[in-house]
Amino acid sequence: MSITRAGCAALDSADPLRGFRAEFVLPENVVYMLGNSLGALPRRTAEAVAHTVTTEWGRDLGQSWNTAGWWNLPEVIGDRLAQLIGAAPGTVLCGESTSVSIFKVMSAAVRLRPGRRTVVVESEGFPTDRYAVQGLAAGFDLNVRDFGPDGSLSENLDEDVAVVLLSQVDYRTGALRDMAADTALVHAAGALAVWDLCHSAGALPVEVGAIDFAVGCTYKYLNGGPGAPAYLYCAPGHLSEAEPVLRGWHGHVSPFAFEPDYRPANGIRRFAVGTPPILSLTALGASLELWQKVDIRSVRAKSVGLTEMFIELTEHLGLELATPRDPAGRGSQISFRHENGYPIMRAMIDHGVHGDFRAPDIMRFGFTPLYLRYVDVYDAADALAEIIGKGIWRDERYQRQVTVT
Repeated sequence: MSITRAGCAALDSADPLRGFRAEFVLPENVVYMLGNSLGALPRRTAEAVAHTVTTEWGRDLGQSWNTAGWWNLPEVIGDRLAQLIGAAPGTVLCGESTSVSIFKVMSAAVRLRPGRRTVVVESEGFPTDRYAVQGLAAGFDLNVRDFGPDGSLSENLDEDVAVVLLSQVDYRTGALRDMAADTALVHAAGALAVWDLCHSAGALPVEVGAIDFAVGCTYKYLNGGPGAPAYLYCAPGHLSEAEPVLRGWHGHVSPFAFEPDYRPANGIRRFAVGTPPILSLTALGASLELWQKVDIRSVRAKSVGLTEMFIELTEHLGLELATPRDPAGRGSQISFRHENGYPIMRAMIDHGVHGDFRAPDIMRFGFTPLYLRYVDVYDAADALAEIIGKGIWRDERYQRQVTVT
């Protein structure tokens, strides 16, 4: 049976998540398929941030570190995030960038495996992950071992491997790894497993299970806003021994004693460094209030429905699907390879459908079930067909490169 826009509207009417769309600020005549890069603005965020600015900062000033709970906000927000990744309370801390958080957990993990000199990382993993590992390796005189998307993880594991850094969802293709199975392989080799959850948390059910450490961002599916702080997870069994190389007074066991030498705080607090970004944490906290009402299983079910429909609606265009065809093997995005992917995507954005481009030839479309509708998917596929079919992308203005692609 062919897919019609009326049929899509009927699916939207029966959608158990349909009420959440009203919780977001969404411009008219825009199909927003970029939530895998920057999530839409929750309506409650502006009010929450305004309260922090005008009342907590503007009226109560420095007393808000105590009266408004600013000091403990990284842990409070961390506990809310823990619920989304299947982690125990007291194991997640929020407050730094993804890059800094990766360096912190990787340095702590390496020190838990003294004598081992190799770190394994994906050759096509997100660049900031690789950059952080390369910097760590240079400072610790470690070897970095790459393996590609078609490579075997088990073949890259031996007795010299200390830590393996993997992404649960590939940022380019959306391919989904089996976190439990890969972690078991890493542990069988005596190494520690660190996972990047940036493209999975908030898009599908995540269970940290037996993994050792994890890092994730909050500005994508979790709608924390541009520059929203990342979070890190440390397994309970490592909390008493793990010590990151990057240290700061907020991670000291007694920060207001102002001692000259560092002593790590107990628990996840030891991963804190400097003053947390209170305004950003407030914005994220507002979004997480919304997430406490969400059934992540319904999110995943709708994600599969949306992505399956998009593939079916675009199959006739002859695009190369870069994302696994089996929904069980992908996250919440669809990627196509096309040699003219950049101008095609620029034309799509100009026609009200927002996706993005990843070099050298990937067009990415993100599916955020809390606010994306089936009719949006239908309209996006229709726009893609028109832009390719009529050659609209050939216009000179779409060939010019902008800074952020």
